[in-house]
Amino acid sequence: MTTSAERLLAQVGGVSGVIYSSLPVLTFVMVSSLSGLSPAIVAALVLLWRLIRRESTQPALSGFAGVAVCALFSYMVGESKGYFLLGIWTSLLWAVAFAVSVLIRRPLAGYVWSWASGRDRGWRDVPRAVYSFDIASLGWTLVFGARFAVQRLLYDADQTGWLGVARIGMGWPLTVMAALATYAAIKAAQRAISAADNAADTATAVAGGAQIDTDTACD
Repeated sequence: MTTSAERLLAQVGGVSGVIYSSLPVLTFVMVSSLSGLSPAIVAALVLLWRLIRRESTQPALSGFAGVAVCALFSYMVGESKGYFLLGIWTSLLWAVAFAVSVLIRRPLAGYVWSWASGRDRGWRDVPRAVYSFDIASLGWTLVFGARFAVQRLLYDADQTGWLGVARIGMGWPLTVMAALATYAAIKAAQRAISAADNAADTATAVAGGAQIDTDTACD
C-alpha cells in the first residue's frame, strides 16, 4: 500500500506538485482580502505562471487553465468567492454521476478502469467485480458530495477565507484517499475476474473431457 501511495504522489508531481497546486488558491484568498478582486486574480495567475516557468510539473501546467477559468468566474460574479463557484458545481456533477452509476449497476469506476487499462467490459458479467467497482464509485461519490456540501455552505455564508481552506483540505488529501480505495477495489475486481475466467476454463475442459468419454463409449 505504501508503494501505491508513492506512485499516486508521483503522478501528481510529488510533494512540490501538491504545494504548487495549492499556492495560487492561498494567494488569491489573501490578496483578495487585502487589496480586492482584480489584484487577487492577477497575483494568482502571475504566481502560477512563475511556478510553471520554474518547474514544468503536470499539476502546474493543468492548474494554469483551471486558475484562469476560476478567475474568470470570479470576475463575472464580481466577488472573490466566485473563484470557487466552478469547483463547487463540478463536484456536484461528479457526485451525481458516480451515484447514479451505482444505482443502475453500471459503476463509473469500472468503465474508467476499462478505458485506462484497455480491457473490455467483461467485468460486468462478474458480480464480485461489479460489487468492487460499486464500492470504489461510492467512495468517489462521498468525496465529491462532501466537497459540494461543505463548500456550498461556506459560499452561501460568504466565508471566502474558509472556502480556500476547504478547497485545499478537501482537495488532494481526499483524492489520494479515494484513489487508494479505488486501487484496492481494482485489485479485488481483477481477482474476481481471474477466478471467473479460471472457472469458465475449467468448466470448458470438463465438458470437453466428458464429450470425449461419450464418443469413446459409443465407439
